[in-house]
Amino acid sequence: MAAAQQSPHQSELTLQGQAYNNEKSDLEDGFAQQPVKPAASSGAPDGGLTAWLVVLGAWCTSFCSFGWINSVGAFQEYYQNDLLKDYSPSTIAWIPSLQIFFIMGMGPIIGKLYDSYGPRWLILVGSFMHVFGIMMASISTEYYQILLSQGVCSAIGVSAIFQPALSVIHGWFDSKRGAAFGILSTGSSIGGVIFPIMVTRLIKEVGFGWSMRICAFIILFLLTIANLTVKSFTPPRPQKISGAQMMKPFRELEFVFCTLGFFFFTFGLFIPIDYLPVQALQAGVNPNLAQYLIPILNAASLFGRIISGILGDKIGRYNIFIVVCYLSAIWILGLWIPCNTQNGLIAFAALYGFCSGAYVSLIAPLVAQISPLQEIGFRSGIVFFVSSIGGLTTNPISGAILEKPNGWVGVKVFAGVFCLVGTTFILAARVHRVGWKIKAAF
Repeated sequence: MAAAQQSPHQSELTLQGQAYNNEKSDLEDGFAQQPVKPAASSGAPDGGLTAWLVVLGAWCTSFCSFGWINSVGAFQEYYQNDLLKDYSPSTIAWIPSLQIFFIMGMGPIIGKLYDSYGPRWLILVGSFMHVFGIMMASISTEYYQILLSQGVCSAIGVSAIFQPALSVIHGWFDSKRGAAFGILSTGSSIGGVIFPIMVTRLIKEVGFGWSMRICAFIILFLLTIANLTVKSFTPPRPQKISGAQMMKPFRELEFVFCTLGFFFFTFGLFIPIDYLPVQALQAGVNPNLAQYLIPILNAASLFGRIISGILGDKIGRYNIFIVVCYLSAIWILGLWIPCNTQNGLIAFAALYGFCSGAYVSLIAPLVAQISPLQEIGFRSGIVFFVSSIGGLTTNPISGAILEKPNGWVGVKVFAGVFCLVGTTFILAARVHRVGWKIKAAF
């Protein structure tokens, strides 16, 4: 489920010194190419105790947000086989879909509030809503109650803590930004390992209610650390945004390509995370092993996020993102479709987890690399909002496909094709900037 993702200011993020081609095609004339004017010097400390404490706090928000969302497969299995067994898979799928939608869909609002007021109040209010939503889910027995508490309230809280924690890193790090984001994003991987195992075991030992409460107390502790450590490097400046400013990013072809790429990729990204344990059980995999497939996926994702962040600083974030996301699609279409064996599903979980981890680690740096510093929060919010449409609809669509003959093949093809299409749009953004130069570090 998720994210994010992660880019130095050198001539603000490789933009300065790159002249745009004066000759434009008719299509390009429709999208006025307006080079971003970065600040001459970011002044980012690129390290030091305070900067790394900010990363620690942001790591805590990552653990509590997408680490929680990445465990959705464990809940899908429990709801489908126990608490909500009278409901169809496509109906149950609206719970994680609403989570993803609100986490990403609140992006423009959260981004604008962050740009104007900084992260402090957003993270404080978001912490309360996230913990309160989980606590309310712990006493829920009806579908609509879980939908509202876990799918809406908790998810809005996650959006308010996660996006500001991502955006604040840009001010503290410059040349080490990819590495900082790579470390930050491991929080969601580790959370995605711990939460599914913990939830599955606790449900059996203490029941669903106390399982959720224990998770809520852990999240409360970590978010307390986040509230004490996450802060802006430069004081926020309240600013008004006009309609023309809101439309400006959509006149930049690279931003349009990136937005479309993330939109389509989101349709495929969360399907293995949501449905891998369910498919494994139906394929006859030992239930004791099936419950560990999501932790395996998230553990592999941890290494993928760190490595992609570090390599992105050296050879180009777009370059790394494109390669690993194409590989994600290949693993879905070439390995997950034909494989129904225990060893094959373990291999798929590890390979897909490693490659898809770059999405979470690099999505924010990719946006920042083509955006002015003062608009990063708002532009990231636009990308998250557009992506939320995919997050909202992909699980119900997948659930409906599952009800058809050869449903699992259809779901896997659906996921793989959308990952291919999404990555191709990111490739188009790179080509538009640097052409087909393979060695260009972009």
